[in-house]
Amino acid sequence: MSASGAAFPKILAEESLKAWSRIQDFWDADTLTAVEKVLDEKTSEQLSHILAYSPFIADLIQRKPDIFLQLLRENLLNQAMDELDFSSALSDLLQADGCELAHVLRRFRAYHMLRIVWRDFCRLADTHATMRETSLLAEACIAQALLKVQGELEERLGRPVGTESGERQQLIVLAMGKLGARELNVSSDIDLIFAFPEAGETDHATKPLSNEQFFAKVGQALITALDQNTVDGFVFRVDMRLRPYGESGALAHNFSALEQYYQMQGRDWERYAFIKARPVTGDPRQGEILMDSLRPFVFRRYIDFGVIESLRGMKQMINAEVRRRNLGTDVKLGHGGIREVEFIAQCFQLIRGGRDLGLQQRELLCVLSECADLGCLPGEVAEQLRSAYLFLRDSEHAIQGYADKQSQALPESELAQAAMASTMGFKSWERFSAELARHREIVSGHFRELIAVTDEQDSDELDDLPWGKTLSQEYLSELGFKDIDSSLNLLQILQSSPTVVTLQSEGKKRLEEFMPQLLSQCVSVLDPDLALARVLPLVAAVLRRSAYFSLLLENPQALRELVVLCSASPWIAELLAKHPVLLDELLDRTNLYSAPDRALLQQELRQQVARLNEGDLEAQMDALRYFKASHVLRVAASEIEGRLPLMQVSDKLTWIAEVILEQVLAVAWADLSGKYGEPEREGSGIGFAIFGYGKLGGIELSYGSDLDLVFVYDTVRGAATNGERSIDNTVFYTRLGQKIIHILDTRMALGQLYEVDMRLRPSGNSGMLVITTDAFESYQRESAWTWEHQALVRARWVAGDSAIAQRVESVRHEVLSRARDEAALSGEVIKMRDKMRGHLLADEDLQGGEFHLKQGAGGIVDIEFMVQYAVLAWSHQVAGLTAWSDNVRILETLGKEGFFDPQVCDVLTQAYIAYRSAAHQLSLQQQPDVVAAQGYTQYRRAVRAAWVELFANVVPEPIIDLDQPT
Repeated sequence: MSASGAAFPKILAEESLKAWSRIQDFWDADTLTAVEKVLDEKTSEQLSHILAYSPFIADLIQRKPDIFLQLLRENLLNQAMDELDFSSALSDLLQADGCELAHVLRRFRAYHMLRIVWRDFCRLADTHATMRETSLLAEACIAQALLKVQGELEERLGRPVGTESGERQQLIVLAMGKLGARELNVSSDIDLIFAFPEAGETDHATKPLSNEQFFAKVGQALITALDQNTVDGFVFRVDMRLRPYGESGALAHNFSALEQYYQMQGRDWERYAFIKARPVTGDPRQGEILMDSLRPFVFRRYIDFGVIESLRGMKQMINAEVRRRNLGTDVKLGHGGIREVEFIAQCFQLIRGGRDLGLQQRELLCVLSECADLGCLPGEVAEQLRSAYLFLRDSEHAIQGYADKQSQALPESELAQAAMASTMGFKSWERFSAELARHREIVSGHFRELIAVTDEQDSDELDDLPWGKTLSQEYLSELGFKDIDSSLNLLQILQSSPTVVTLQSEGKKRLEEFMPQLLSQCVSVLDPDLALARVLPLVAAVLRRSAYFSLLLENPQALRELVVLCSASPWIAELLAKHPVLLDELLDRTNLYSAPDRALLQQELRQQVARLNEGDLEAQMDALRYFKASHVLRVAASEIEGRLPLMQVSDKLTWIAEVILEQVLAVAWADLSGKYGEPEREGSGIGFAIFGYGKLGGIELSYGSDLDLVFVYDTVRGAATNGERSIDNTVFYTRLGQKIIHILDTRMALGQLYEVDMRLRPSGNSGMLVITTDAFESYQRESAWTWEHQALVRARWVAGDSAIAQRVESVRHEVLSRARDEAALSGEVIKMRDKMRGHLLADEDLQGGEFHLKQGAGGIVDIEFMVQYAVLAWSHQVAGLTAWSDNVRILETLGKEGFFDPQVCDVLTQAYIAYRSAAHQLSLQQQPDVVAAQGYTQYRRAVRAAWVELFANVVPEPIIDLDQPT
């Protein structure tokens, strides 16, 4: 080996030479010759570095030259290894005759730790590769040792058999913590939990053992094989304290016992521990069954901000331990250390992981990336945390690889500091320390911002606000409430409710903290009593899910938005009370008041569903419902705030529906094609399209609108799907339509996606659910009623095969452009209008001086019928009249082409927008579409005048007193 140390600081060069001298003295001449023979210049330089950087590796090379020589000859110091490399190599060693398990495992560990630390310290492997290979080493040792010890015990004690299945049972080893995430450090212990699928007993002929007893023995033997310190050292230190009941609990539990324990007694720190849990032995199917059963314990279905307080408590205990043990320089537990980065990422996992499945990943760096994608963390912050984490983990490896000790404390000796700084790529300890301090300050700052106690929570003013026994009329009056008796009564009803009375201590504590904050926010709006009355149903709904109180306590601005929006709209208040999961949308005011356009909606929905299992239909349906509810809430909030005019509100709501229909079609198609294969047909595309009628077709959706849909498909007669379970194409497309309706219409926790109305399809409810393009064309040309052609005016393709859309649009244009007898057409339109008014607007529905915005004389439907009449009557003269499906642009075209006086078109448009805007506002106030007639007299007269002029050649228009109910 080259003795030159010119590139090193003097102290490291001297240490390298001393170590090499000791090795030369210890080795025999043949070994020294063999090593020098295979050492090339590059490896020799690396050896100089490693001897200075790691006394542990220097000692290992000295004591086990055969291992070092083997690595050199096989050129493995410069190569990465994968999972199969580890497991197959160890399996081969353990199958050799006369092998001793403990000796083989420890030699295998020494072989690979030399290789892993060498590669890490010489920067031949990045941080991720070092963590992964250390983890793969541990997994291989666990799995192969388990096969050996369980096999030997089965020979003596019999095979464990499940009572229910009658099948042989295998031990499922759950890797927790860093091993579970494959983030193990180079001198880490391994946290394990032992499980087995079923209770039962061994099949020993005379002395059967219970499965619990048998697997306890297996577990003890496995721990001994890995953890016991022999003359060859140890393999991995094993920590079993994370199992149920800790050190006093059984060593192994069956799946049922584990599930029951975590459901009944699981604590927050155990949820935290299970974030990274991963089965590393046994039948993969059984491991997945176990993880599925425990997932609801770890990841709550609702947004769980209560976890912040738990993590805060855990961090306080860690801080106390750091102070007690003087661990201020610890890169893991100290200020701005690894644990704080982990807490930040895992905080979001526990808060939102039940809903955002992408957060259920185990690897911390993947979770940080997901947090950035979801908007939990700004991209810049996520990148800062990523850089800090990698730097801290590299520092941890430099500490532990130095002496193979489980420590994260910065070294104190000059030699160890020089080795660490040089390993990390710095020329001095001071420069390394400065960079470490920079990263730790960044981490600490972000950690404090997320988890530390906020100033708002320390406010003496809020602490003095009344709640509990001191609540009284005087207090509410002093706060600024007006309707004292009513508000006091509502609060007392809440206080005395059985749910509040029986709350556990933690829930009561959070309610006591929350109510003063709520009262304070209520008095800041115009009508405190109204705001309180509208928010209290939400409070009652989440009493047993107090994590929502934590969300609002941790985010005072979100509480402010809640009170403001609920005071402005009972519709929003009811939406949030029914679905408190939407409170998460209040956290980001920028997003709350900025409804995205269609392209962004598509992008966001794609990202959300991409994280879901394609085969999990329920999860897909849940995600779609949350997507709709959250975005409709954002539209409503923006409208209330005055940021969206009517036309844009309808555009946004229509885009939401279109994007959802596209995804629903994709989900339904994937589900059915997975079962039956895809329909065989000519041409490209899927051969199926969805058309929207009514408000959807007219781009005029409101908050509670249903969807008028028609399904059209195109197929070759007699063709079938290409799957193993082939079915006729017609059957496939019919089931596709049924599946779409099922996904849209089914009531789940977040309600329906949309109520679906299929009555506008050819032949209505008596017709086929899905119809071929040929049948659609034939029906529209030969059988459709005039009112169905009126409905066709507002028909529009919204999802599916664009080729079918083109053909249907061609049929639509041809049918609408047909020359008609205007007098006969006028008579049919008026007849249908009178029939509709008589059916939908009974006289007793209105009081004196009221006007029904939609059905009243001079209202919305009158304008719609005039537009539909105009399209049917004159499209044969001007093809452009069929280009649009929305009334406003059709009116604009009618004015430009001279069919209507431009001034009449303007006033009809103004009236139409005013009516619909008022209807939107009434919807948000949960009021019917009825207003005081006096405020709309001018518009109504103009609409009726246009009606009389348009249809004067049919029947004289009766004089209608617009001051009377209509």
